[in-house]
Amino acid sequence: MRAPITAKGALRLRAELDNLKSVQRPAVISAISEARAHGDLKENAEYHAAREQQGFIEGRIKQLEGELSHAEVIDVSKLNAGSRVVFGATVELVDVETDETRTYQIVGDLEADIKQSLIAISSPVARAMIGRHEGDPITIEAPGGTREYEIVSVRYTG
Repeated sequence: MRAPITAKGALRLRAELDNLKSVQRPAVISAISEARAHGDLKENAEYHAAREQQGFIEGRIKQLEGELSHAEVIDVSKLNAGSRVVFGATVELVDVETDETRTYQIVGDLEADIKQSLIAISSPVARAMIGRHEGDPITIEAPGGTREYEIVSVRYTG
């Protein structure tokens, strides 16, 4: 099964991949060459640090290439689900108890970033919202207990 990803998320991951390949990889190769020139590699901390960094970069490149090759890119702006919550929706919720509002976009697991209010489709919050409509109440089981929310709005923007 292909993992869904928004077009914006795919662009962000491709930009990271490009940076790793064209900027970070050449920089670490240069650092390794420079450290090698200092002689004895057994006690050369710069060499070992650069090799470790190279391993991280190569691992991330391999991971991103694999994920992007198996991803299904979805243009959220072309979705026409109306007020129904589906993948890619930006959903505004209001906490029934505290009146606090929160806005999340439901995205693929690859691009989820709670700091940017991007939640994975596999998360409990997203699963509670999928298939619901504006005005619907939802219940979310959180570590701190059960929370009641109401879906205030559902938008689909790229």
